[in-house]
Amino acid sequence: MKNKLDKTDIKILELLQENSKITAKTIGDNLNLSQTPIFERIKKLEKEGYIKNYMAVLSEWKLGLKQTVFIGITLKGHTRSYLEKFLSKVNNFPEVLECYQVTGNFDFILKVIVKDIDAYQTFVETKLSLIAELNNVHTYIATKNGKQSNKVDLSFLTDLI
Repeated sequence: MKNKLDKTDIKILELLQENSKITAKTIGDNLNLSQTPIFERIKKLEKEGYIKNYMAVLSEWKLGLKQTVFIGITLKGHTRSYLEKFLSKVNNFPEVLECYQVTGNFDFILKVIVKDIDAYQTFVETKLSLIAELNNVHTYIATKNGKQSNKVDLSFLTDLI
């Protein structure tokens, strides 16, 4: 299947991933195009869903959120009802940054960020453990961040064009 993106679209996406505040004029200067076609391409990429959102990446450390924890979750059941109830509850917890339904030993993997281990314990006792659909919780405490990125490598797309 031929990809809908061309090399200019890919370059625009790469530049926006590096700096979401970059102007259409600056992108145009990089690509030797005027501001108007760049702006139109960006709007098209947004409309087609290639660009989901623009955001600032915050420093958890500066904000006092110094502990990242990954949690493997198994549920008591696997019906749609169990899954939906679990997700609706977890999605309301601000400590949970990411939640993935997975295959293997767990039903879900959560990425949680909190101030410290005491705050994590409070999260488990006052929120997570109160979810009736929960069966087992396996905690993995991050001791060091080896890599953290939201940037998607788009180099594979140029092979498809």
